[in-house]
Amino acid sequence: MLLGSVPGGTSSNVMVYLAKGDLPLSISMTSLSTLVAPIATPAILYLLASQWMPVEFWAMFTMIVQVIIIPVALGLLLRRFLPLIVEKTVTVMPLVSVLAILAIITGAVSSNAETLATAGFISFVAVMLHNGAGLALGYTAAYLARLTPSQRRAVSIEIGMQNTGLGVTLATAHLSPLSVIPSVIGTAWHNITGPIMATYWAKRPLKEGDAPPQQSADINVSK
Repeated sequence: MLLGSVPGGTSSNVMVYLAKGDLPLSISMTSLSTLVAPIATPAILYLLASQWMPVEFWAMFTMIVQVIIIPVALGLLLRRFLPLIVEKTVTVMPLVSVLAILAIITGAVSSNAETLATAGFISFVAVMLHNGAGLALGYTAAYLARLTPSQRRAVSIEIGMQNTGLGVTLATAHLSPLSVIPSVIGTAWHNITGPIMATYWAKRPLKEGDAPPQQSADINVSK
């Protein structure tokens, strides 16, 4: 439930780009789901999981704002008012981000090693089915909505890949040790299925009318 209620992960935008999907749509979905996450994530957990464990709505709301909204806002302000500083650090920050996520996940795994050993297999199966269902249902919903093939790819990946780092953070701070495991497994599993789907779709070229804006521009230039 926690893994399904967190917003889309930023790595999904990279996967959509590699899959030749609609990148503007992907970024818009990630941005909107992130903006509503402070309310949507604790609300979904409260409605679906409060009967099994205590869900501290306002505490989770505050943490999501601190972990996601404030850093994004600060980043936008820095980009707007201190562009030279941002340009000097832009090549380093992705590495810093990856190291920070790895540190969080390492801490979560090491503190829950025994629980992971006993519940790891069933959690892995659940995460695998959850991810597969998200990818399939996302594509199916986009197909039924008559979106273009590039938009279907974007919606599928966006729904299938979640912000697992946020899931680990929330589970560690507010839920039981067992609830950390799906997000930890999801971090690894999403980075397996994402590149697989991106590679699969990248090898299947889109028609000119179905290509996203950046791909259509490439097609016209080549002509």
